[in-house]
Amino acid sequence: MGPSPESGGWLLVGASGPLATVQDLGRPGHAHEGVPPSGAADPRSHRLANRLVGNPPGAATIEVTLGGLSVLLGGAGAPRTVAVAGAAAPMTVGGRPAALYAPVALRPGEEVVLGTPERGLRSYLAVAGGITVPAELGSRSTDLLSGLGPPPLRAGGRIPLGPPPAGAGAPPGSDVAAAGSGTPAGPGRVGIVPGPRADRLPPGGWETLTGVTWTVTAASNRVGLRLSGPRLPTAPGELAPEGLCTGAIQVPPGGQPVVFLADHPVTGGYPVVGVVGGDADLATLAQLRPGDRLELVRPVIA
Repeated sequence: MGPSPESGGWLLVGASGPLATVQDLGRPGHAHEGVPPSGAADPRSHRLANRLVGNPPGAATIEVTLGGLSVLLGGAGAPRTVAVAGAAAPMTVGGRPAALYAPVALRPGEEVVLGTPERGLRSYLAVAGGITVPAELGSRSTDLLSGLGPPPLRAGGRIPLGPPPAGAGAPPGSDVAAAGSGTPAGPGRVGIVPGPRADRLPPGGWETLTGVTWTVTAASNRVGLRLSGPRLPTAPGELAPEGLCTGAIQVPPGGQPVVFLADHPVTGGYPVVGVVGGDADLATLAQLRPGDRLELVRPVIA
């Protein structure tokens, strides 16, 4: 990933932490070609970080998993505005403590350093002008399942930046508190509706799915959350491969549900017994880390 000569600026990666990737709003509309949507796992925090620096919602940001990122602003020119939303990781800019959910000036030669968040999993670093790595199928997102997009960030890599936008970033507003709700202090709680194969659950299966607290396992990633809890048997017999969406809850033969996230496969042959939808609930899913608990609840319709 080389710098863009037109922009006059780039980020030099000093450390990437456990996982740092470039993400935008993904590649919707390519499922018929076998391409997952990808994009920011927590799209709400991604949009907010962009809003704070004056970028359009689809500009690429850096999705940082469990902190540990450091990037230095290279090139000449004026300072760049940066902002972080999502999991509340301690942050310094130019060696000075900096606030999250707020625009901050980053001068050439200064570093942004993110520590490890106390809770939550993914933080989003937006830079005025956006990340301008080459796009594939209309998106700059790293897709860990298909391999599309740029590779995960590595120390020593250079990330090109686009020209800064003309307008200033928006001040933080009421959506800041809403975005912070993606990092729950207690069990995560998301609404689900029955999926196309809910009838594959045995009598009482839906009550089990929605009536217990599940635990997120260490096998979880951007493809999906693997949950541990009571075994959910499903009706025997194979299913033909069917389309999957982000938020689909599939039950493999072992009876432990999988909730699919941004890099999910486009088809699957196991029963989809429920679906989670909406940015708020997807944000909650994206911020759960191994060992966190999750409640799946059916929304109450008045």
